[in-house]
Amino acid sequence: MISLVKRNLIRYFRHRSGVFFSLLGALISFVLYIIFLKNNMVQNWSAVTQSSQLLDSWLIGGTLSVTAITTTLTGLDPIVTDRVHGTLDDFYLTDISQNKIKTAYVLSAATIGFCMQLFMLVVMFAYFILTDHIQFPWNRLMAIMLLALLSSIFMSVINLLVIQFVDRVDTMGKLATIIGTAAGFLVGTYVPIGALPVFAQDLVKLNPGTYIASLYRHLLMDQQLRISFAASSQHLHTFKETMGIGLKWQQLTTFNQDYWIVLTMLTIGILLLLLSTIFKKQLKIS
Repeated sequence: MISLVKRNLIRYFRHRSGVFFSLLGALISFVLYIIFLKNNMVQNWSAVTQSSQLLDSWLIGGTLSVTAITTTLTGLDPIVTDRVHGTLDDFYLTDISQNKIKTAYVLSAATIGFCMQLFMLVVMFAYFILTDHIQFPWNRLMAIMLLALLSSIFMSVINLLVIQFVDRVDTMGKLATIIGTAAGFLVGTYVPIGALPVFAQDLVKLNPGTYIASLYRHLLMDQQLRISFAASSQHLHTFKETMGIGLKWQQLTTFNQDYWIVLTMLTIGILLLLLSTIFKKQLKIS
Protein backbone atom coordinates (compact mmCIF):
# COMPACT_ATOMS: atom_id res chain seq x y z
CA MET A 1 0.00 0.00 0.00
CA ILE A 2 2.87 2.37 0.82
CA SER A 3 4.46 1.67 -2.56
CA LEU A 4 1.18 2.61 -4.27
CA VAL A 5 1.08 5.89 -2.32
CA LYS A 6 4.69 6.66 -3.37
CA ARG A 7 3.89 5.80 -6.98
CA ASN A 8 0.95 8.21 -7.07
CA LEU A 9 2.95 11.00 -5.41
CA ILE A 10 5.78 10.60 -7.93
CA ARG A 11 3.29 10.69 -10.81
CA TYR A 12 1.82 13.95 -9.53
CA PHE A 13 5.00 15.87 -8.72
CA ARG A 14 6.88 14.62 -11.79
CA HIS A 15 4.54 16.51 -14.13
CA ARG A 16 5.04 20.20 -13.37
CA SER A 17 2.31 21.29 -15.75
CA GLY A 18 -0.14 19.05 -13.91
CA VAL A 19 0.90 20.56 -10.59
CA PHE A 20 0.37 24.05 -12.01
CA PHE A 21 -3.08 23.27 -13.42
CA SER A 22 -4.16 21.63 -10.16
CA LEU A 23 -3.39 24.97 -8.48
CA LEU A 24 -4.94 27.05 -11.24
CA GLY A 25 -8.30 27.52 -9.52
CA ALA A 26 -6.59 28.74 -6.35
CA LEU A 27 -4.21 30.99 -8.30
CA ILE A 28 -7.10 32.52 -10.24
CA SER A 29 -8.90 33.24 -6.95
CA PHE A 30 -5.75 34.88 -5.56
CA VAL A 31 -4.97 36.96 -8.66
CA LEU A 32 -8.58 38.03 -9.27
CA TYR A 33 -8.77 39.34 -5.72
CA ILE A 34 -5.55 41.33 -6.05
CA ILE A 35 -6.29 42.84 -9.46
CA PHE A 36 -10.08 43.23 -9.60
CA LEU A 37 -11.92 42.52 -6.36
CA LYS A 38 -9.87 43.95 -3.53
CA ASN A 39 -10.32 47.69 -4.10
CA ASN A 40 -14.12 47.46 -4.37
CA MET A 41 -14.37 45.22 -1.31
CA VAL A 42 -12.13 47.49 0.76
CA GLN A 43 -14.30 50.46 -0.24
CA ASN A 44 -17.46 48.57 0.72
CA TRP A 45 -16.02 47.94 4.20
CA SER A 46 -14.13 51.23 4.50
CA ALA A 47 -15.84 51.98 7.81
CA VAL A 48 -14.12 48.94 9.33
CA THR A 49 -10.69 49.40 10.90
CA GLN A 50 -7.86 47.78 8.90
CA SER A 51 -10.34 46.48 6.33
CA SER A 52 -7.57 45.62 3.85
CA GLN A 53 -5.80 43.30 6.29
CA LEU A 54 -9.13 41.79 7.32
CA LEU A 55 -10.14 41.00 3.75
CA ASP A 56 -6.69 39.60 2.93
CA SER A 57 -7.18 36.97 5.65
CA TRP A 58 -10.68 36.29 4.32
CA LEU A 59 -9.29 35.67 0.83
CA ILE A 60 -6.58 33.34 2.14
CA GLY A 61 -9.16 31.19 3.93
CA GLY A 62 -11.29 30.78 0.81
CA THR A 63 -8.33 30.13 -1.47
CA LEU A 64 -6.98 27.40 0.80
CA SER A 65 -10.35 25.67 0.56
CA VAL A 66 -10.23 25.90 -3.25
CA THR A 67 -6.71 24.44 -3.11
CA ALA A 68 -7.93 21.48 -1.05
CA ILE A 69 -10.71 20.79 -3.57
CA THR A 70 -8.72 21.02 -6.80
CA THR A 71 -5.39 19.47 -5.81
CA THR A 72 -6.92 16.40 -4.17
CA LEU A 73 -9.08 15.88 -7.26
CA THR A 74 -5.99 15.98 -9.47
CA GLY A 75 -4.24 13.72 -6.97
CA LEU A 76 -6.95 11.13 -7.58
CA ASP A 77 -6.42 11.16 -11.35
CA PRO A 78 -4.30 7.95 -11.20
CA ILE A 79 -7.28 5.88 -10.01
CA VAL A 80 -9.19 6.83 -13.17
CA THR A 81 -6.17 6.19 -15.38
CA ASP A 82 -5.55 2.85 -13.69
CA ARG A 83 -9.22 1.92 -14.07
CA VAL A 84 -9.20 2.74 -17.80
CA HIS A 85 -5.99 0.81 -18.49
CA GLY A 86 -6.98 -2.19 -16.38
CA THR A 87 -4.21 -1.61 -13.83
CA LEU A 88 -6.77 -1.29 -11.05
CA ASP A 89 -8.15 -4.75 -11.83
CA ASP A 90 -4.60 -6.10 -11.60
CA PHE A 91 -4.23 -4.53 -8.16
CA TYR A 92 -7.48 -6.19 -7.08
CA LEU A 93 -6.01 -9.59 -7.97
CA THR A 94 -3.25 -9.14 -5.38
CA ASP A 95 -3.61 -10.00 -1.70
CA ILE A 96 -4.29 -6.33 -0.85
CA SER A 97 -7.96 -5.66 -0.18
CA GLN A 98 -9.94 -3.19 -2.32
CA ASN A 99 -10.46 -0.96 0.71
CA LYS A 100 -6.70 -0.75 1.31
CA ILE A 101 -6.11 0.06 -2.35
CA LYS A 102 -8.68 2.86 -2.21
CA THR A 103 -7.12 4.06 1.04
CA ALA A 104 -3.75 4.31 -0.72
CA TYR A 105 -5.26 6.55 -3.41
CA VAL A 106 -6.92 8.70 -0.73
CA LEU A 107 -3.69 8.99 1.27
CA SER A 108 -1.66 10.05 -1.76
CA ALA A 109 -4.29 12.62 -2.78
CA ALA A 110 -4.52 13.90 0.81
CA THR A 111 -0.73 14.25 1.00
CA ILE A 112 -0.78 16.27 -2.21
CA GLY A 113 -3.61 18.46 -0.93
CA PHE A 114 -1.82 19.06 2.36
CA CYS A 115 1.49 20.03 0.72
CA MET A 116 -0.18 22.32 -1.83
CA GLN A 117 -2.24 24.06 0.85
CA LEU A 118 0.91 24.80 2.85
CA PHE A 119 2.56 26.07 -0.33
CA MET A 120 -0.32 28.44 -1.10
CA LEU A 121 -0.46 29.53 2.54
CA VAL A 122 3.21 30.58 2.41
CA VAL A 123 2.83 32.30 -0.98
CA MET A 124 -0.27 34.30 0.01
CA PHE A 125 0.95 35.33 3.44
CA ALA A 126 4.35 36.31 2.02
CA TYR A 127 2.63 38.57 -0.52
CA PHE A 128 0.23 40.19 1.93
CA ILE A 129 2.90 40.64 4.61
CA LEU A 130 4.95 42.57 2.06
CA THR A 131 2.06 44.61 0.64
CA ASP A 132 -0.38 45.09 3.53
CA HIS A 133 1.76 44.17 6.54
CA ILE A 134 -0.73 41.61 7.84
CA GLN A 135 0.21 39.54 10.87
CA PHE A 136 0.50 35.78 10.66
CA PRO A 137 -1.44 34.15 13.54
CA TRP A 138 1.48 32.12 14.91
CA ASN A 139 -0.59 31.06 17.92
CA ARG A 140 -2.92 29.27 15.46
CA LEU A 141 -0.20 27.61 13.37
CA MET A 142 -0.78 24.09 14.71
CA ALA A 143 -4.55 24.45 14.33
CA ILE A 144 -4.10 25.66 10.75
CA MET A 145 -1.87 22.70 9.89
CA LEU A 146 -4.32 20.25 11.45
CA LEU A 147 -7.14 21.84 9.47
CA ALA A 148 -5.06 21.53 6.29
CA LEU A 149 -4.63 17.83 7.04
CA LEU A 150 -8.33 17.34 7.85
CA SER A 151 -9.47 19.24 4.76
CA SER A 152 -7.12 17.22 2.54
CA ILE A 153 -8.46 13.90 3.82
CA PHE A 154 -12.03 15.19 3.73
CA MET A 155 -11.88 16.48 0.15
CA SER A 156 -10.01 13.35 -1.01
CA VAL A 157 -12.89 11.20 0.26
CA ILE A 158 -15.55 13.50 -1.24
CA ASN A 159 -13.75 13.69 -4.60
CA LEU A 160 -13.28 9.91 -4.69
CA LEU A 161 -17.03 9.56 -4.25
CA VAL A 162 -17.59 11.96 -7.15
CA ILE A 163 -15.29 10.06 -9.54
CA GLN A 164 -16.37 6.55 -8.50
CA PHE A 165 -17.99 5.86 -11.84
CA VAL A 166 -15.74 7.94 -14.10
CA ASP A 167 -14.24 5.47 -16.58
CA ARG A 168 -12.73 7.78 -19.21
CA VAL A 169 -9.63 9.93 -18.89
CA ASP A 170 -11.11 12.79 -20.94
CA THR A 171 -14.21 12.78 -18.71
CA MET A 172 -11.95 13.17 -15.71
CA GLY A 173 -10.23 16.12 -17.38
CA LYS A 174 -13.54 17.83 -18.13
CA LEU A 175 -14.77 17.20 -14.59
CA ALA A 176 -11.58 18.67 -13.12
CA THR A 177 -12.03 21.77 -15.30
CA ILE A 178 -15.63 22.25 -14.20
CA ILE A 179 -14.87 21.77 -10.50
CA GLY A 180 -11.78 23.96 -10.68
CA THR A 181 -13.78 26.75 -12.30
CA ALA A 182 -16.76 26.48 -9.96
CA ALA A 183 -14.82 26.02 -6.71
CA GLY A 184 -14.12 29.72 -6.23
CA PHE A 185 -17.81 30.55 -6.55
CA LEU A 186 -18.96 27.67 -4.35
CA VAL A 187 -16.76 28.64 -1.37
CA GLY A 188 -17.66 32.33 -1.67
CA THR A 189 -14.26 33.62 -2.81
CA TYR A 190 -15.24 35.38 -6.05
CA VAL A 191 -18.48 36.71 -4.58
CA PRO A 192 -19.16 36.84 -0.81
CA ILE A 193 -21.86 34.37 0.20
CA GLY A 194 -24.09 37.07 1.68
CA ALA A 195 -24.16 38.92 -1.66
CA LEU A 196 -25.64 35.91 -3.49
CA PRO A 197 -29.36 35.32 -4.07
CA VAL A 198 -31.09 33.11 -1.50
CA PHE A 199 -31.20 30.10 -3.83
CA ALA A 200 -27.48 30.41 -4.57
CA GLN A 201 -26.73 30.72 -0.84
CA ASP A 202 -28.65 27.49 -0.20
CA LEU A 203 -26.66 25.80 -2.98
CA VAL A 204 -23.38 27.00 -1.49
CA LYS A 205 -24.35 25.58 1.90
CA LEU A 206 -24.56 22.12 0.33
CA ASN A 207 -20.95 22.34 -0.86
CA PRO A 208 -18.56 20.56 1.53
CA GLY A 209 -15.73 22.97 0.67
CA THR A 210 -17.72 25.91 2.01
CA TYR A 211 -17.38 24.58 5.56
CA ILE A 212 -13.63 24.17 5.13
CA ALA A 213 -13.44 27.82 3.99
CA SER A 214 -15.48 28.86 7.02
CA LEU A 215 -13.17 26.96 9.37
CA TYR A 216 -10.11 28.59 7.82
CA ARG A 217 -11.67 32.02 8.11
CA HIS A 218 -12.50 31.46 11.77
CA LEU A 219 -8.87 30.59 12.47
CA LEU A 220 -7.18 33.18 10.27
CA MET A 221 -9.48 36.12 10.99
CA ASP A 222 -10.24 35.77 14.69
CA GLN A 223 -7.53 38.13 15.90
CA GLN A 224 -8.06 40.65 13.10
CA LEU A 225 -11.83 40.62 13.68
CA ARG A 226 -11.27 41.65 17.30
CA ILE A 227 -9.11 44.56 16.13
CA SER A 228 -11.29 45.67 13.23
CA PHE A 229 -14.59 45.55 15.10
CA ALA A 230 -13.37 46.70 18.52
CA ALA A 231 -15.24 50.00 18.10
CA SER A 232 -18.26 48.62 16.22
CA SER A 233 -18.99 45.15 17.54
CA GLN A 234 -22.66 45.45 16.57
CA HIS A 235 -21.64 45.12 12.90
CA LEU A 236 -19.52 42.02 13.48
CA HIS A 237 -22.39 39.57 13.01
CA THR A 238 -23.40 41.23 9.74
CA PHE A 239 -19.84 41.01 8.44
CA LYS A 240 -19.53 37.34 9.36
CA GLU A 241 -22.84 36.45 7.74
CA THR A 242 -22.01 38.37 4.55
CA MET A 243 -18.47 37.04 4.19
CA GLY A 244 -19.11 33.38 5.04
CA ILE A 245 -17.42 33.20 8.43
CA GLY A 246 -19.95 30.64 9.56
CA LEU A 247 -22.98 29.58 7.49
CA LYS A 248 -26.46 30.90 8.13
CA TRP A 249 -28.96 28.14 8.84
CA GLN A 250 -31.30 28.99 11.70
CA GLN A 251 -28.38 30.97 13.05
CA LEU A 252 -24.75 31.51 12.06
CA THR A 253 -22.65 28.39 12.60
CA THR A 254 -19.72 28.56 15.00
CA PHE A 255 -16.23 27.10 14.50
CA ASN A 256 -17.16 23.99 16.52
CA GLN A 257 -20.37 23.48 14.57
CA ASP A 258 -18.55 23.75 11.23
CA TYR A 259 -15.97 21.30 12.55
CA TRP A 260 -18.61 18.72 13.49
CA ILE A 261 -20.41 19.20 10.18
CA VAL A 262 -17.16 18.39 8.35
CA LEU A 263 -16.52 15.33 10.55
CA THR A 264 -20.08 14.12 9.98
CA MET A 265 -19.79 14.49 6.20
CA LEU A 266 -16.39 12.77 6.29
CA THR A 267 -17.86 9.82 8.20
CA ILE A 268 -20.78 9.57 5.76
CA GLY A 269 -18.36 9.76 2.82
CA ILE A 270 -16.22 6.91 4.19
CA LEU A 271 -19.33 4.78 4.79
CA LEU A 272 -20.54 5.42 1.23
CA LEU A 273 -17.15 4.39 -0.15
CA LEU A 274 -17.29 1.16 1.84
CA LEU A 275 -20.83 0.49 0.64
CA SER A 276 -19.83 1.14 -2.98
CA THR A 277 -17.01 -1.41 -2.65
CA ILE A 278 -19.42 -4.02 -1.28
CA PHE A 279 -21.95 -3.18 -4.01
CA LYS A 280 -19.36 -3.63 -6.77
CA LYS A 281 -18.27 -6.97 -5.30
CA GLN A 282 -21.88 -8.17 -5.30
CA LEU A 283 -22.28 -7.12 -8.93
CA LYS A 284 -19.19 -9.12 -9.95
CA ILE A 285 -20.41 -12.17 -8.03
CA SER A 286 -23.84 -12.01 -9.64
